[in-house]
Amino acid sequence: MTTEPRIEVHEDSGTLATAVAGELLSRLADAQAAGGTPQIALTGGTIAEEIHRELARLSPGAEVDWSRVVIWFGDERFVAPDSPDRNSGQARAAFLDEIGADPAHVHAMPSTADAADVDAGAAAYEATLREHGSGEFDVVMLGIGPDGHIASLFPGFPQLDSDAIAVGVTGSPKPPPERISLTFAALNRARSVWFLVSGSGKAEAVASALGGADLHEIPAAGVTGREETIWFLDRGAASAL
Repeated sequence: MTTEPRIEVHEDSGTLATAVAGELLSRLADAQAAGGTPQIALTGGTIAEEIHRELARLSPGAEVDWSRVVIWFGDERFVAPDSPDRNSGQARAAFLDEIGADPAHVHAMPSTADAADVDAGAAAYEATLREHGSGEFDVVMLGIGPDGHIASLFPGFPQLDSDAIAVGVTGSPKPPPERISLTFAALNRARSVWFLVSGSGKAEAVASALGGADLHEIPAAGVTGREETIWFLDRGAASAL
């Protein structure tokens, strides 16, 4: 069942990050209290880094056992494993290493050291997700670009029509050019989808996505949660609504 998206507007990126981190910790604690092992998909980008730092700050006071949280990534830059461009490396540095995540439950996408090319890396990640995934994510977090892209699914790219779980991307309009991304087929297998958007430069893309744009033009319009979809915006990102 897909419901109407919920929109939360926060004063600035800092208050947005604190709100998202608090909400995620609450959801994870509730899932674990009910006997579950929650599975979440992280995103990259500036606002994600702020949220990750808030997770590191707030986790000591939360009732979340991070060793029992399974962590995935919506997309990744296909670069060397120690590249600062890696979303997984940024997440580890910002909070995963600090809060006690079990390395066996942190499923980073392949780097250039792990796969011959982006397609091989995507196939490997799809196999990992099929083996260790639960069939759906509890929470998928997504940023959105000024062009409306989410993960590494870009407007007009053929990957938008893929029925695979993960795909290789070459020629990305945003560097670096080679990436691995989950697809709509994977991202839509989520109980809850959270869009995390900061800044007026993304306001038009937010308005287009919420206005029902075609997913080939605004890929963010193509992802919804099975139970809920929440848009966490700051005032800049919400300025065109």
